Amino acid sequence: MKLNDVAVRKAKPEAKAFRMADGGGMYLEVTPTGSKYWRLAYRFGGKQKTLALGVYPDVSLALARERRDDARKLLANDVDPGIHKQQAKRSIKENAANSFEAIAREWFAKNQHTWAESHAEKIISRLERDVFPWIGSKPIIEVNAPLVLDALRRIERRGTLDTAHRAKGNISQVMRYAIATGRAERDPCPDLRGALPPAKESNFASITDPVKVGELLRAIEAFKGTFVVRSALLLAPLVFVRPGELRRAEWKGFDLDKAEWRYFVTKTKTEHSVPLATQAVAILRELHALTGHGQYVFPGRDPRKAMSEAAVNAALRRMGYDTKTEITGHGFRAMARTILAEELHQKPEVIEHQLAHKVPDALGTAYNRTKFLEQRKVMMQLWADYLDKLRAGAEVAQFKRA
Repeated sequence: MKLNDVAVRKAKPEAKAFRMADGGGMYLEVTPTGSKYWRLAYRFGGKQKTLALGVYPDVSLALARERRDDARKLLANDVDPGIHKQQAKRSIKENAANSFEAIAREWFAKNQHTWAESHAEKIISRLERDVFPWIGSKPIIEVNAPLVLDALRRIERRGTLDTAHRAKGNISQVMRYAIATGRAERDPCPDLRGALPPAKESNFASITDPVKVGELLRAIEAFKGTFVVRSALLLAPLVFVRPGELRRAEWKGFDLDKAEWRYFVTKTKTEHSVPLATQAVAILRELHALTGHGQYVFPGRDPRKAMSEAAVNAALRRMGYDTKTEITGHGFRAMARTILAEELHQKPEVIEHQLAHKVPDALGTAYNRTKFLEQRKVMMQLWADYLDKLRAGAEVAQFKRA
């Protein structure tokens, strides 16, 4: 007689394992511990074999019968259901190992050391938030243009078009890595050209009007936050380096007696020198008494880590500035670049070298740490003195063109 749900449910364990047949070779094996296993007895190639169909109650009687019928169809086609099941399991494992997420994380791990920490954090956060939930589990060979576009459309609908374009770029990088390592045949992202509206170009918010710069400097001077963050705010306009370079500055790179700061620019892969004006040295000497015993000039709450990426912008917002439309930590670079050129009439090539931009010269040198060093020392002191005048509200018309 065939089994029914009640009989299966009420089957009690005995001292020895026993079987309850359902027909067609399928039976329920009840162990002394009370576990219940669905099995299928079959012959293939002249040998008696057993196929596991699942565990009750996770696999119901009806589902076990479906699996039995599928196995018998394979037997009718001269396919061993046991071997077929092993191959299916192996395929699932291979697909999991070659899923988009698995390969993306492998690509990220191999390239992470070449990026600035903040840049790496943005990439993995973007993938985890906007890409993996939709295509992460897909085998890399099944990632096609419609799948990618669907994920990008979800980002676009949030009103973050720029993020959608960045995500597309990251997906393309992962696909090219998969192609290079023999796990994919093509990158579908070029097929999406024109599928997303172009992202609007936007510069970092900055203040370049001298009078308003003076107001900002006075607001920084009156800032009531922590001494470390206040020091970073005071130093930021004087050195106008990238925000990540400032917050991760290490004391080992400073020679306050020589008034110089040297560090490695991860974005351009170059060594960079920042001549320090006397005002910058004074700020650093005062800060050294507090943080000089550690690694970072501007440590975070955990002294073993650098100050938070958001600290400077958060401080600017506390001072009443809109970091989307008025000024950001990165905006001090645009401030210096504009005013040094238009108000202080400094040479563009000197300014660009101080900004650590790659500007090829006649000899093809992309960047030279010592080039224009003497001119840059003079310029940085001139800039610091000019900022002092703006902070004091002094007349600065003498710096303008007649």
